[in-house]
Amino acid sequence: MPDAEKRDSLFVGALAKGLRVLRAFDETHPELSLGALAQRTGMDKSTVQRLANTLHQEGWLTKDPVTRRLRPSHAWLELAYAYYWSDPLVGNAMPKLIELSRHLEETVNFAEISGDHTIYVLRLPCQRTHFAASIIGRRLPALSTSVGRAILSTWPEPDRDAAIENWPLKEFTPRTTLDRASIRNSIEEAAARGFAISRDEMILNELAVAAPICGPDGRAIAAVQCSVSAYSWNDDSLLKKIVPPLLDTANAISPSLRM
Repeated sequence: MPDAEKRDSLFVGALAKGLRVLRAFDETHPELSLGALAQRTGMDKSTVQRLANTLHQEGWLTKDPVTRRLRPSHAWLELAYAYYWSDPLVGNAMPKLIELSRHLEETVNFAEISGDHTIYVLRLPCQRTHFAASIIGRRLPALSTSVGRAILSTWPEPDRDAAIENWPLKEFTPRTTLDRASIRNSIEEAAARGFAISRDEMILNELAVAAPICGPDGRAIAAVQCSVSAYSWNDDSLLKKIVPPLLDTANAISPSLRM
């Protein structure tokens, strides 16, 4: 944070600290005490107490009257609502994703690149989808996902190489690929085929296939993805029954409004 303040005289340190408090909450930390907030943010408890109280008073955090633990409020949903209206690509993609979901009867996702991660913007679950896989806003390391690899496969080679060499990796299953050379091969294969396939990266026995959504310059900013069970699908059936409609859907979603 000090470096940012030196670089930019308009940087507001107090606001940045407040945002650090908000970012402390995630799927593994839905509720936090002041002590836990201090630990996760790296700030002293008195500072966290003042920030958390302000955020509570302003409606961004809800406080349990008994435990005094804090959690996100409905204001976060209002921000998500505002985001959807601000992103023209979402409105353009939704009807096409619904059609694809009905056709495949499998989980369909729409994700965008977010720094060195991908983030799920739209999720259409099937009957077998568990709760965690139906929630929007989840960020995952781009190199570990079919979505990220599909997007990177369309980028100019220098940008692609820099991402493969420097972007973070995280192990989600015993079979998550952590070898960057293997990831490079996967992305190059996606560039040649026009889609990316991943196996066991996020969940064991899960197959995921993603097709990039490219802008006028050919560089992808998002991707359509379908996740299926390896118990019900294999490579051959994936290529025959899922890839063609997936590619058609990705090609039909125009990113021109976003540019």
